[in-house]
Amino acid sequence: MSQKFNALVVEQTKDGSFNRNIKERSVEELPKNEVLIKVHYSALNYKDALSATGNQGVTKNYPHTPGIDASGVVAESSNPRFSTGDSVLVTGYDLGMNTSGGFGEYIRVPADWIVPLPQGLTLRQSMMIGTAGFTAAYGVYQIIENSIDSSHENKALVTGATGGVGSLAISLLALNNYEVIAATGKMNRKEYLQQIGAAEVIHRDNVYGSSDKSLLSRRWNASLETVGGKMLDAVIRQTSQNGTVACCGNILGGELHTSVYPFILRGVNLMGINSATCPPVIREKLWKLLAEEWKPDSLETICRKCNLEELNKEIDKILEGGQVGKVLVVHQ
Repeated sequence: MSQKFNALVVEQTKDGSFNRNIKERSVEELPKNEVLIKVHYSALNYKDALSATGNQGVTKNYPHTPGIDASGVVAESSNPRFSTGDSVLVTGYDLGMNTSGGFGEYIRVPADWIVPLPQGLTLRQSMMIGTAGFTAAYGVYQIIENSIDSSHENKALVTGATGGVGSLAISLLALNNYEVIAATGKMNRKEYLQQIGAAEVIHRDNVYGSSDKSLLSRRWNASLETVGGKMLDAVIRQTSQNGTVACCGNILGGELHTSVYPFILRGVNLMGINSATCPPVIREKLWKLLAEEWKPDSLETICRKCNLEELNKEIDKILEGGQVGKVLVVHQ
């Protein structure tokens, strides 16, 4: 196929800086993988913004098209599991990192990366959920599977609450009957957070406290922690007996300075969430849940849409910490 298509292309200039522009590409330039997909929707994630600015911890070689999320229709397949016209989605693995991603109108990927679109979700809804929602779902799944104690009335903390993962975590935890405490630096977004399921909204500084004690008063029995660093330490020290902290971010830093006491005296579980390498069996199970009883009822509130031409300003916004909710990228 010699089909031409538009894509956001990030290129390195002679002076070492990076620029990004909408360019015409050919499907013949895509990796020689098994399944060619006509992309209808993608979504903007923080990892995409890093790739779009030349972060070589995410993407090693340029020019490159970011986009770790994609949903669309199979255009060609050499794998018998998929046929032309099948509706599918791809999140995680290497998509958008070193494999040309969903910010282009076509992708070509290995069949093992693909999830058939679950009944109950449209292509649009699947990307309104996307990697952010899938990460939140994986965290909630780990919380439910590993938490024991309910002495604090199933209270769950979500940090980085106005971001994509945080917003969808609030919605999913509320659906699972948790009283959700949303921690944020954007207190002007309190109404938004309450609208999507938060029972209480607190300033993020309220989590840190002023004490350096190894154990602090118990305030929640579960947490989906999205920012890392000193926030993660503070969250762990305030988690109740046999509670679970699901950790999936490092915006505040990659180091964790804490003590063993929350783990050996309270039995706190610290669960790392890497949705990109989620085992296929759990991946399909979670997408089925997201299409059925875990389908967020606040997607239209959480998401706003943009096209390729508008994507640059949204990338700048997420890098500046100004994004609230999620951005749906529409190719149609």
